[in-house]
Amino acid sequence: MRQFTDFEMSNSVFLAKRGINFTFLEPTATGLKKSIMDATTPVRLILKETGLHDYETQSQGPGHKQILKTILVDGEKVLKTKTSLYRPNTKMGDPRIWISGLPNHANCNDIILLIPTGNALVAINITNNDLSQLYQQNSFFKDLIDHLTVSNSAADELLSKLKAIAKQCPIRAERADTMIGRLLETLLGIEINSSKNPDYKGIEIKSFRDYKKGRENRVNLFASVADWDLSPFKSSAQILDTFGYMRGPDKKLYCTVSTQNINSQGLSFRIDEKENYLVEYCNDNSIGDVAVWALSRLHSNLLHKHKETFWVSATSVRTNLFEDFTYTGVLHTQRPITAQFDLLLYQGNITMDHLIKRVPHKSVVEKGPLFKINRPSLYALFPEVGYYDL
Repeated sequence: MRQFTDFEMSNSVFLAKRGINFTFLEPTATGLKKSIMDATTPVRLILKETGLHDYETQSQGPGHKQILKTILVDGEKVLKTKTSLYRPNTKMGDPRIWISGLPNHANCNDIILLIPTGNALVAINITNNDLSQLYQQNSFFKDLIDHLTVSNSAADELLSKLKAIAKQCPIRAERADTMIGRLLETLLGIEINSSKNPDYKGIEIKSFRDYKKGRENRVNLFASVADWDLSPFKSSAQILDTFGYMRGPDKKLYCTVSTQNINSQGLSFRIDEKENYLVEYCNDNSIGDVAVWALSRLHSNLLHKHKETFWVSATSVRTNLFEDFTYTGVLHTQRPITAQFDLLLYQGNITMDHLIKRVPHKSVVEKGPLFKINRPSLYALFPEVGYYDL
């Protein structure tokens, strides 16, 4: 899928802030002419997760075609139509989808928003429809959004504690890249641990340095090792031995992997839409694929870790040995949009960091792989409940 324009991104953020589950299609010129589109990985997953359709259990051929009730929204128009879901006898039965009447409401490479609701789909061209205006002008769309919007849950206790901590700032700590999070957890009375569960009574807490504009950093989403049973490489140690480098007495592999480029170790990502896998591969053909993650498991990790999250920002002043932190604000989010996770992977806004090290006479230590997101993309992945100044 192509990169979104600012207009299209603002439309997706409009829905993400409300906790609404959605995904996208991008029709090609050939697709519009032949009335056929590929059912991409995000489309297949959202249909399966919402119980609307499972391509994996669908047989090939026209006799097994399934039809979904569909509503096309375009400006003031609300049109009833249908969506065909099928797997042809040819081309290994690659999943297909088609929305009847779509050529009257879309050009090639427009972005078509799909919202699953009940036993139907709602389709909207977000290349030429402003969703914020649509919400004001189209009563059907407004009622739909109001019905689907996630209700806010209070986190008063945690917010009260954070405000009390903010009154003590600045707070001095020894300099370390991870100190900002460790310090806040200590101040909240949370023991440092490696648990994958949320930090505070079901709420995950993520802290980050609030750099000036132009130095916006990535923030951690979760750690997830590869599915070794699916992967050509069977351990972090094997990956380190193949791609690592010496730094003093230690062998390390500290690098970022993205769909958008090949890093200095020759590593990159691609998404296998047929198998619904995220695949790390090497541009050296003699090595090829390295590690595999099932997208469904990454979705589960995301939903488990970030059912509700406080993203806590802080300013800092550094000296040679210390760093003085002032916690400044909290972005409160709930229930990430899993289809957006896949899109942000496609666009390179979610990346993964290897953090593998072997020190002399000791076993390999893996602190990742860490899946991270560019801070501006948080609003596309997570519905915002509120922002609070501390």
